[in-house]
Amino acid sequence: MLRSTKVFMERAILSLHAKPIALEFFAGGGLARLGLSAQFDVAWANDIDAMKCRAWRDNFGATGLVEGDIAAVQIEDLPPNPALAWASFPCQDLSLAGDRAGLKGGRSSTLFAFLAGLAALCDRGDPPEVVVLENVKGLLSSRGGQDLAAIFLALNELGYSAGCLEMDAAGFVPQSRPRIFIIAVRQSLEIPTALLSHRDRPCVFLTPAVQKAHAALNTPAIDWYLPPPPGASRDLGDVLDPTDRSWWNATKLAKFQNQLSESHRARLEALLTTPGRHIGTMYRRIRLENGAKQQRAEIRFDGKVGCLRTPAGGSSRQFWLVVEHGNLKIRPINPREAMRLMGVADTYVLPKASLAGLKIAGDGVAVPVVAWLSKQLLEPLVTCARGTASSCLEAKAHPRELA
Repeated sequence: MLRSTKVFMERAILSLHAKPIALEFFAGGGLARLGLSAQFDVAWANDIDAMKCRAWRDNFGATGLVEGDIAAVQIEDLPPNPALAWASFPCQDLSLAGDRAGLKGGRSSTLFAFLAGLAALCDRGDPPEVVVLENVKGLLSSRGGQDLAAIFLALNELGYSAGCLEMDAAGFVPQSRPRIFIIAVRQSLEIPTALLSHRDRPCVFLTPAVQKAHAALNTPAIDWYLPPPPGASRDLGDVLDPTDRSWWNATKLAKFQNQLSESHRARLEALLTTPGRHIGTMYRRIRLENGAKQQRAEIRFDGKVGCLRTPAGGSSRQFWLVVEHGNLKIRPINPREAMRLMGVADTYVLPKASLAGLKIAGDGVAVPVVAWLSKQLLEPLVTCARGTASSCLEAKAHPRELA
């Protein structure tokens, strides 16, 4: 059984929260909390990873954090009157780069423990008005769409209606990081039309993949509306740490050159003769060529880095490439740079171990994406559900009517 949070609970009951309460499941290093904090009081969090919990406490203090298996969370550990439950549940079994075991896999199946906790809140008569599930794009197609359908059905049985959005961090920071957000609301809520997409006001986050997934569901899905992203607020030159001197030596650079395909080598050679400073990134990937596996170095110079991943091997690490005055420099992306690419301020206290910092970034959710979602959709939904805003007097639509 997890350690009790009764003292925290008593304080929560006695105090008046200036903001609606949010619960952060699968909290990691607290990146979702950072994005939610302008609109919500993240008064409770849970994660099983001891390293991530240390980072959470280093940045936010120990109050409200329950460390341990989500399946062992007790209903009395959860604070009363939550407005939002956020769950960035494990993606390994859903990722296109994984074994695609889906929700039957050992890690992604922990979502069912979260749903059990949500059911307990509903039984307590304390259901959050809004629930958000966040995961990789592979969730849409996992097991031929069966996993997404199972999630929608489970939410529906708990009294929620839901819809998906696909939000890429590239609209906020210089990192390609598409993620799926399932936003669910109580079925009794009349949703303001301002928060719904329609033919005359399409939502850029309702991508073709999301629309296809919605159409395949047996339960109606909500087509949410969010304004377009504001664009990345910084470029790669702002992210690069000038104090990091871990550039590769000549031997490593030569090995890298041998790992380039012809097309990538030609692209790099063209940049070496182009004036100015050019910043790009590189992954190593295993490719099948002529029936044999070959490790290849793949580069990009489009102003964005590839999706940051948890460091688990050579192919998961990402490297800077800096081309200037005909010279090439390469080094790994360091943890502080990775956190900047996630939209995290430099005031965030990183773990001392480099791999630990990279893991928090690779497993996290981009902070500006969460902040945009929170400001534009989640907080208005909670405000409307609690009847505290005049905007709720606008024309409304019931989610059951949204086929």
